[in-house]
Amino acid sequence: MNPYTIFAEIIAGNAESSMVYEDASVVAFMDIRPFTQGHVLVVPRLRARSLAELDPETGAQIFVVGQKVAAALRASDPRVAGVNFFLADGEVAGQEIFHVHLHVIPRTTGDGFGLRGRPTSPPRSELDRQAFLIAGILK
Repeated sequence: MNPYTIFAEIIAGNAESSMVYEDASVVAFMDIRPFTQGHVLVVPRLRARSLAELDPETGAQIFVVGQKVAAALRASDPRVAGVNFFLADGEVAGQEIFHVHLHVIPRTTGDGFGLRGRPTSPPRSELDRQAFLIAGILK
């Protein structure tokens, strides 16, 4: 496993970034490949490849900062009518950089961005079966 990620370099101040927020546990900076104008990444300072490796307090702080960034995006541009949060956990989920990060994506009318998945309609018995399995692990 290669421990290097560009995020570690940004956090250390060794790589260029457009920082929007920093505190003791997370940083937030502009995505260099934005889905929409104003797309920000919120990243924990301590590296965790996946959500399973992330301590709950830092996970909570990522979302607290995400909320602040979302509010700032709305306040900075009157065209921003909504915000998507996206966090990919694992390669099959679309994770490309293996350091947990939350995408904060501002949305404007007609911006062309959107999730392309199609929802399914499983029977209640299947939902109940899955809920039972998950709940059993959480207890």
